[in-house]
Amino acid sequence: MSHATIVGTGSWGTTLAILVARKHLEATLLTRAEPEATTLQAERQNSRFVPGFPFPNTLTVSASTSESLANARVVILVVPAQRLRENCRWLVPHLAPDSIVVSATKGLELDTGKCMSEVLREELPERFHNSICVLSGPNLAMEILQDKPSSSVVASSNKQAAREVQDLLTQPKFRVYTSEDVTGVEFGGALKNIVAIGAGVCDGLGLGNNTKAAFLTRGLAEITRLAVAAGGHPQTLAGLAGMGDLIATSYSGLSRNHHVGEQLAQGKSLADIRSDMKNVAEGIDTAAATMRLAETMGVDMPITRATFDVMFRGMPLRQVISDLLLRAPAPEWDEPTTKKT
Repeated sequence: MSHATIVGTGSWGTTLAILVARKHLEATLLTRAEPEATTLQAERQNSRFVPGFPFPNTLTVSASTSESLANARVVILVVPAQRLRENCRWLVPHLAPDSIVVSATKGLELDTGKCMSEVLREELPERFHNSICVLSGPNLAMEILQDKPSSSVVASSNKQAAREVQDLLTQPKFRVYTSEDVTGVEFGGALKNIVAIGAGVCDGLGLGNNTKAAFLTRGLAEITRLAVAAGGHPQTLAGLAGMGDLIATSYSGLSRNHHVGEQLAQGKSLADIRSDMKNVAEGIDTAAATMRLAETMGVDMPITRATFDVMFRGMPLRQVISDLLLRAPAPEWDEPTTKKT
């Protein structure tokens, strides 16, 4: 069997395909359209999303679903969260019966509030359920392609499947850890994008380091509350998939979600921000999905609510910031699922 097929030709999907191929392993980058596959195969780089990084010889680009998946041991899905379900339906007829399916998408489904692993379980035949994995962490694609030291986490209820994906992706400057806490890893990766939007607002308004530090810390607290209420472990949210990813996404100029916040601080509309971006900023739709989920579960998330109000209800930034600061005094720490923050 070939080693891996990566579905999704954005910056992160392309990066993962290059990582596998850099180990001299067979990797296929699967596209939806033949013209895109032809262009990428001919240019031997993804000049739209990660220009300047040539494809290793063992990386092939294809639009043939059957050929790309029939013998793939590991299939990594790196598509926008709101399109994962439709992509699963497209891929299922062609999957090899013993493939490990990995979600490297960080988001919640807008209509259902479900994590990507839940979507996979609903759309994949039962024989795949035991080997579903999720990959998340502080993974800015451009830095990884530049061979800067980075780490990630692969989580699965199947330890052997997680170790196999770990072995596939680990290399000298990309260290992959394993976890059994699928829920915690997914919630950390998805919800940190909401907080990163607010971090971009902090920077765009020049609010200073004290403000940003407090904002990120309290943001992590409410991410943890919801993750624990959903069955995740608080320790996971203090690790790479929670705090680590939050720090990277909230401080880097490469972060799409941080960029959204900076643009909001400049007075741009959400529609204009989205139309100007090549990649999807998952935190936007995830904020809406998280608000519904938090209300259903009875978990108070004031920072998420504030971010949602700015993006979807047109609330003035200064008013939202004032409202956050003027909430009733409370202890810093309480039980993770209570409604205080």
